[in-house]
Amino acid sequence: MKVLAVLSPHVGGVKLSGMIGAALGEGFELTAVEETGADPVALREAEIILSALAPLTAEHLAKADNVRFVQVSSHGFDHVDLAAARARGITVCNIGSSDAESQDVAEQALCLMLALAKQLIPGHNALAKGDWALPRLQFSITELFGKTLGIVGFGAIGRELAKRAKAFDLRLLCATRRPLDPELAARFDITERPLEDLLAESDYVSLHLPLSEGTRHLINAERLALMKPTAILINTSRGALVDQDALAAALTAGRLGGAGLDVFDPEPPPADLPLLRAPNVALSPHAGGVTRESMLRIAAAALDNVRRYATGRTPADIVS
Repeated sequence: MKVLAVLSPHVGGVKLSGMIGAALGEGFELTAVEETGADPVALREAEIILSALAPLTAEHLAKADNVRFVQVSSHGFDHVDLAAARARGITVCNIGSSDAESQDVAEQALCLMLALAKQLIPGHNALAKGDWALPRLQFSITELFGKTLGIVGFGAIGRELAKRAKAFDLRLLCATRRPLDPELAARFDITERPLEDLLAESDYVSLHLPLSEGTRHLINAERLALMKPTAILINTSRGALVDQDALAAALTAGRLGGAGLDVFDPEPPPADLPLLRAPNVALSPHAGGVTRESMLRIAAAALDNVRRYATGRTPADIVS
């Protein structure tokens, strides 16, 4: 069975192809590229596409005459045109139930929270220039203890963050797309709130939702205005969940305490993106789910699903 692995250079490139080919084993013919349309013949002949965040547009899928299965090696699947896939009878799966990277993304969210609370980046930058900045920073350094964390989306990653947040004695709120199960609420000692109320009450807001037309720019200027002027926004999900221009404006005007961002729109972000120059930000290059440990789990989960499909078994985590 012919597999086209689209391995974006931003997540490791084709050097992963040898590992993928060996893991798939006999019965598979693998072609690895860095851009979806880079090898038109392979795209036309492929029966399975394995995508690592590389775009799969309607135009790509229209040329993939034999593809009936797309496996996304991430929780997010917004880079695949699901409507076009459905129209062509193509099954699309992610790794949502594998928990391959859930704890890693939760750790990244907590890392960004701590970096901002403890003024880690300004302190480091000052020290690197020989500036003992403690007199300036000491009254802006805060503690997590006793603060309120609002978790927007309470799937696997949101729950992992909640588990870790309890160690800091944070009060937990969540806003979910579906009513929160009472047993789950009790287990995590978390209270459900409408999104607007959560934004107004929280000292930290962490986003854990997939990107869709319903969630694009979910956090816009109007919702940012609901947040406390000292509040911190954390986004480790997808950059387009947030109106980045509105966020930069709020930070620059001092209407928001800070932002910790692991994701951007687009990626990598342009050098002139206002957010990169905004005050009180902690930034990382979509590294939340990428650890030595998680990369192995992600690959195993994605490849196991490919083998399921190839052997006629029902694949896990069908999103379309």
